[in-house]
Amino acid sequence: MQKHYLSSVFEPASIAIIGASEQEHSVGELLLKNIQQGGFQGPIFPVNPKYEEIGGLSCYASVKKIKRKVELAIIVTPARAVAKVLRDCGEHGVSAAIILSAGFAEAGKRGKALQSEILDIARSYNIRMVGPNCLGVMRPAIGMNATFTKSEAREGRIALVAQSGAFCSALLDWAESNGFGFSAVASLGGAADVGFGDVLEYLAVDYRTDSILLYVEGINNARSFISGLRVAARLKPVIVVKSGRNESATRAAVSHTGSMVGRDNVFDAAIQRAGAVRVKSVNELFSAARLLGSGARVKGARLAIVTNGGGPGVMAADRAADLGVPLAELSENSIKQLSEVLPEYWSHADPVDVLGDANAERYGAATKIVLADPGVDGVLVLLAPQAMTDPDACAEAVINVAAKSDKPVLACWMGEGLVARGRSRFDVAGIAHFNSPETGVEAFGYLASYRANQKILLETPAPLSQRRSPDVDSARLIIENAMSERRHVLSSVEAKAVLSAFRIPISPSINVTTPAEALVAAQTVGLPVAMKINSPDIPHKTDVGGVQLNIIEAPGVRTAFREIMENVKHSQPGADILGVTVERMQVRPHAREVRIGISHDEVFGPVISFGIGGTEVEIFADCNIALPPLNNYLSLSLVEGTRAARLLRRFRNLPEVNFEQLLDILKGVSEISCELPEIQELDINPLLIDETDAIVADARIVVSSRHTGTARYGHMAIHPYPHELVSHWQLANGTDVVVRPIRPEDARIEQEFVQNLSSESKYFRFMQTMEELTPALLARFTQIDYDREMALVVVANEGQPGAHLLGVARYITNPDRRSCEFALTVADGMQRQGIGRELMRRLMGLARARNIDVMEGEVLSNNTKMLALCTRLGFRIVRTEERDVVKVRRHLND
Repeated sequence: MQKHYLSSVFEPASIAIIGASEQEHSVGELLLKNIQQGGFQGPIFPVNPKYEEIGGLSCYASVKKIKRKVELAIIVTPARAVAKVLRDCGEHGVSAAIILSAGFAEAGKRGKALQSEILDIARSYNIRMVGPNCLGVMRPAIGMNATFTKSEAREGRIALVAQSGAFCSALLDWAESNGFGFSAVASLGGAADVGFGDVLEYLAVDYRTDSILLYVEGINNARSFISGLRVAARLKPVIVVKSGRNESATRAAVSHTGSMVGRDNVFDAAIQRAGAVRVKSVNELFSAARLLGSGARVKGARLAIVTNGGGPGVMAADRAADLGVPLAELSENSIKQLSEVLPEYWSHADPVDVLGDANAERYGAATKIVLADPGVDGVLVLLAPQAMTDPDACAEAVINVAAKSDKPVLACWMGEGLVARGRSRFDVAGIAHFNSPETGVEAFGYLASYRANQKILLETPAPLSQRRSPDVDSARLIIENAMSERRHVLSSVEAKAVLSAFRIPISPSINVTTPAEALVAAQTVGLPVAMKINSPDIPHKTDVGGVQLNIIEAPGVRTAFREIMENVKHSQPGADILGVTVERMQVRPHAREVRIGISHDEVFGPVISFGIGGTEVEIFADCNIALPPLNNYLSLSLVEGTRAARLLRRFRNLPEVNFEQLLDILKGVSEISCELPEIQELDINPLLIDETDAIVADARIVVSSRHTGTARYGHMAIHPYPHELVSHWQLANGTDVVVRPIRPEDARIEQEFVQNLSSESKYFRFMQTMEELTPALLARFTQIDYDREMALVVVANEGQPGAHLLGVARYITNPDRRSCEFALTVADGMQRQGIGRELMRRLMGLARARNIDVMEGEVLSNNTKMLALCTRLGFRIVRTEERDVVKVRRHLND
């Protein structure tokens, strides 16, 4: 298998330090000392024309003077010298560079120009570049400390990736004092080339890493960040802490790294969609890492609390309410069993108060009963040391019970000296424990969030749902017409027409410019009517007296027209008034008003929002957001995350609304965000919905060509499932099959496909002996990023219980984005049916359409069938250093 392109950064065979120095306390001096003292076993080449020898090593005037291969260059020269140094590295064949020097994008216009220059140089020589303005990289397992920090990192199973060097230094100092180890530490700084996405992709398959910590200040490439995050989160826990949660902190983050910083709630939505967990502080970061890295998992979010004090139990319950962690409702059977083993005055509810005189036996019995309750997903056990309490014995009782359950048990032994030995017992048993009830609840919240976000991660919606196809072309014509007239706000009638093109039900409206026209329009649509000012300059019509509702008589129509015009001219004398719209008044006694919107985030692109609607929308501030595309599950999650969700359910005399139609409308709005990048803002407010149906009463759309590009869906942070590639095909033997991109739910049939391959076919595909795919490989093969890779499958009996794979072809784009590596496997019994040729033909066409120039792959030299197929498809055979492996390459545009 081909080495990952970041292996030269994290596992280099040799290192050159350009700017190495003997000057005390200089970056060059500290860097060289760290690498030497860290125990790195490969050759180290100091480079500085001022010295002949540094630290007992020969020093070179230039990297080009080194007679041996240099895999990694670490550059600490002044910013103005970096371009020449990097060019020398390229001419010498250096694979990767870490630039510690500052003075680039974070330093203003001149610095940005320098950064663009070195990036161009790195790309022209195919050098992967970390930095600039970074602390460096650590890899404790190979003794590499390529940083200028004074702290060391002991070896561990957790990776740390951060933009801020200062944050890394502080965290390393804390970790060293607390016995915390790392598999890798990477400070990315300005992330001009290698960003979070690249490092996450590497760590996802790094066998030394069990979980990943991220410290984020800003994002340069949202698609790459989300893509790498999704790849990593499929395989191991990723915990994220982000600075810049308010406006002043955001400005500081931008000035520090030069990266883009979007809205904080949008970042939350992105983390959730990617299957990672976000925390707010460094303490939470390590708590979450320890807990998730231990393998503890939950099947739900219902927490039970066992305590020997009412106060700690209430504190825990309060924190659970703050975090939205539901306390478990104990079953009648559990209540009965607890009453048999606890004193008469126990709490009879969750939290389960076993009272202050509880001994080890009582703790063990209560924990066992609560864990066995089917309505409980995890237990937090609290202990406050009291005169009659034996913390050690109680800890042992809890440990014994926890060992027999597959549900997580967390502990909080409050205090210090009296509970120290009990905590040590938990350490030995591998049970996570915390110093306060609140942190224990927060830790369970990480588990619940991780489970929920992992479920969201598996959702791969198509850009268009399976509803009636929208009339995208008509909607785009409306927008193009407005933009040709240099208008950026659509009229109310135009906005509703766009929604109608996407099969979203609207209340038709007629624009009028005189009282007489208003009367005719009212008779046309039918009384009673609603009348609203139509102006691109007035987003909030009610605020300026621009709305009249429930006009039931014809004379009132003309009066309403005049009053609306007078109100608006008085309140907004300079507004561009197109007229007044007249529409039938929607009389719906059971209707609720909600708001659905699209906004544009500077980092993550289109964002969909949902919440309470009407004129009180700003007062209630009830809004949840999600990144498109959406499907039923994601749409329902969006709704359920608001207070409005409770209003939509059955409430007093109000029946539950038509949720099916609400979800359809949300999917329609998602389609708009996918297909019409020109739309920068969409505000549907209100959407009236009752038990029967829903209708849009008012809508506003703002358009711009600013974020439209040549690539379809290039404006989105998450590439939709490419449903347009699904097609029916017939094998040479007449069997009807489906050819389509792979989906996460294909995990079972993918595993069965590999298991049923002959030993020879498995060896040809994986170049090693294997019986089945590991869980990590299975996730990697079925949960793909459709932007950077593609896997096409041929499926027989699609949609039926006996569905199975007949063949798989896939490519993964290389970091240069101009070439890709492919693989092909066909079931042994289905060869010579044209499957391999058809899959490769389609795969090559897709790669070509995505501007990939070169497709290549590695084939065992004795795999004659594969080599023959590649030759027929126009691939050229290239010999490699390995005698039993050949490389095949095809220029797709020849």
